Formats: sequence, structure tokens, C-alpha cells
Amino acid sequence: MVGVIGGSGVYDIEGVVIKEVKKISTPYGEPSDSYRIGEIDGREIAFLPRHGSPHHIAPHRVNYRANIMGFKEMGVERIISVNAVGGISPEMVPGTVVVPDQIIDMTGGRESTFYEVEDVVHIDFTEPYCPELREAIISAGEKAGITLRQKATYMCVNGPRLETAAEIKAFSLLGTDIVGMTGMPEASLARELSICFAGIAVVTNYAAGISKEKLTARDVIEKMAESTRKLNRLLKEIVRGIPHNRNCICKDALKNARM
Repeated sequence: MVGVIGGSGVYDIEGVVIKEVKKISTPYGEPSDSYRIGEIDGREIAFLPRHGSPHHIAPHRVNYRANIMGFKEMGVERIISVNAVGGISPEMVPGTVVVPDQIIDMTGGRESTFYEVEDVVHIDFTEPYCPELREAIISAGEKAGITLRQKATYMCVNGPRLETAAEIKAFSLLGTDIVGMTGMPEASLARELSICFAGIAVVTNYAAGISKEKLTARDVIEKMAESTRKLNRLLKEIVRGIPHNRNCICKDALKNARM
């Protein structure tokens, strides 16, 4: 089964018939919403709106552990995460669809590991996104005729406020291309459960100070809504093209991680 986490403005996958709506409780609490179970060309897909439906959970209050554990309990082995982001580097103009390959975590106060009591686990996070799943996304983009930026460094901040112009300038000096509020700890939590994880980021706006225009939350939602049809086409093509067997680093993430 393939899992999809929908971000701001993405609350379902158009054209996918929902067979079941599944409410799950986990040892880490309640996920953001019920999981919508559907099918694409015979392959099961589980969709979860990250911010709930309707949108009511702020990025810093999302129960990331419950969301990822819920996917694990349903047998999901791969997760595709959709994120709305601000563009920092010059090529990241609004409307750009990006497949990030690196992430910088600037969040704080979020529950970010499943191993807090008895086990001491240090996962390798050199490549935070599954290379095999990233390749499947890039290949799907080519088949669907959708232009994708194939590399980017994602800076994840805590929110819920937007960034200052000085912060964006500092992030740029660190080599950041895009900035968002939900990329972590999703990626690391998935790795701790040996789940393949990759992101699709939609640039909804220029980050603070890059443009003279002031950003509003409504602008983000509207820009994501404009990209929805493109995302739906891409997600369907990804699910069709993902290899049935995993041949990546993620499935063995815990092999040498325990102390």
C-alpha cells in the first residue's frame, strides 16, 4: 500500500474512488483525520489530510507520530508527502513543483522520535528522502508531462508565523532553496519505521523579502488549488510506476541503528 499525505489545499485525490474511510488510534494519539483508502490501477492507496478536513490543525500542532504510525499499522511501505513551500532560490518561482533531496530541520518542541524510553536508536539520515521513491516521482513527472525540479534543499521551520526577511536571507546563505513548516519530523519518523518517504513540494509564493508582495495564508491555499489538477495527475502516475519490490536503504534503516 502507498500512503499520501496531503498538504494545504490538497484534501483528496480527484478521480480516486474511496473504498473505505478508516479511523485509527495509535499509541501516540489520534492522527490528523481518518485515512481514505482507494485504488489506482489495482494498487491500494491511503490518503491522509495533514491538517485535517476541514483545514484546522496548525503545522506545529500536527501529531506527526500518530500520522506516520497510522500508515505503518495499515501496512503502508511508502509515503509521498505533499507540501506547500515558499521559494528562496531564484529558480523557485511560484507554481514550481519540486522533488527535494535534502532537508534542514529548524523546528523545535515537536515529538520527533518513536524511541524515547528503552531503545537508543540513531538512524542514518544522510539521504533524508528515499532515492528509489524520488526516482519514481521524477519518472512519473516525465510520463505525465509535468516539469519537476529534481533537487532542492528544504528548510523546515516551526511556524505558525511566516518568516522574516532576515531569516530568509540567512537560510539562503545556508544553501536553502525552499522553506516550509511540515517536512519534519515526517521524514525522520518514516525512516525510524523503515518506511520509504519522499516529498513533492509546490512553491506557492516567494519567501519573505524575495518579492515586494506581502504573503497571506489565503494566497497559499489559492496557489495550491491551482496546482491540484497537476498534482492529481502526477500522484496517479507515481502510484502506477512505483516498483512492487523495495530495493532501497529505507527497508533496512534499523539494521545497524540500535546501540
